[in-house]
Amino acid sequence: MSVSMAIIGGTGVYDPNILSNIRDVTVDTPYGQVTVKVGEYQGREVAFMNRHGAGHSVPPHLINYRANIAGLKILGVKSILATAAVGSLNTAMKPGDFVFVDQFLDFTKSRVQTFFEGGEQGVIHADVTEPYCAEMRKIMAQVAEKNGLSYHQGGVYVTTEGPRFETPAEIKMYRQLGGDLVGMTSVPEVVLAREAEMCYATVCMVTNFAAGISPTNLTHQEVLDVMAENAANLRQLAMGTMALLAPDRQCTCHTALGGPIHELLKG
Repeated sequence: MSVSMAIIGGTGVYDPNILSNIRDVTVDTPYGQVTVKVGEYQGREVAFMNRHGAGHSVPPHLINYRANIAGLKILGVKSILATAAVGSLNTAMKPGDFVFVDQFLDFTKSRVQTFFEGGEQGVIHADVTEPYCAEMRKIMAQVAEKNGLSYHQGGVYVTTEGPRFETPAEIKMYRQLGGDLVGMTSVPEVVLAREAEMCYATVCMVTNFAAGISPTNLTHQEVLDVMAENAANLRQLAMGTMALLAPDRQCTCHTALGGPIHELLKG
């Protein structure tokens, strides 16, 4: 079985009515076991991975990012569309807007960020000049335009450790460093996808303005409420993008490292 496309996100994206012939698929990886839902959409197989597990039970700093990306790689996935709820540091990027980020700033602290840890695995220095697939971001913009969605092409995603929200002082610093959005999941997911030679793009949904910008204290319920209000648009964007991605498309993301990940995943 080979599944060429995957969506990583939560229940805001997954809708059983989108897919047919849905089944659970469990994959054993060198980093642990992962389970994804696989179904058919417009004659293609698409995998859905719930990043935070059933019932949003896994906090961002404890997600097994390596197992998730390795599992999708073993399934045959070539293109990953990740979804993320984010806070905005940029007043032009308002709650309800979509942002197709093109850069990140990493402020995580405790996460394993590579498949290659020396020894038999070797050492790899991945190039992340363009961490988010440019071709996928272009297609996402086309879908957003077609459906009249409010979007921004490009933005800097600041990844924090979580699970707490940020202080106003931290937000001020991130803004001064050029950050546009703040979230807790893009790193190391995007880096591992690059090491695994997979196209990876993130569609961020702005759910609130960050601490010190928002006039009220932040709550997780606020995030869930905005996600629910915009869930249909997010699904429309995600599935529209998947429909335009040819399963056999070639991209420079697929040859980023020259193939060493294939040998590593045999372990």
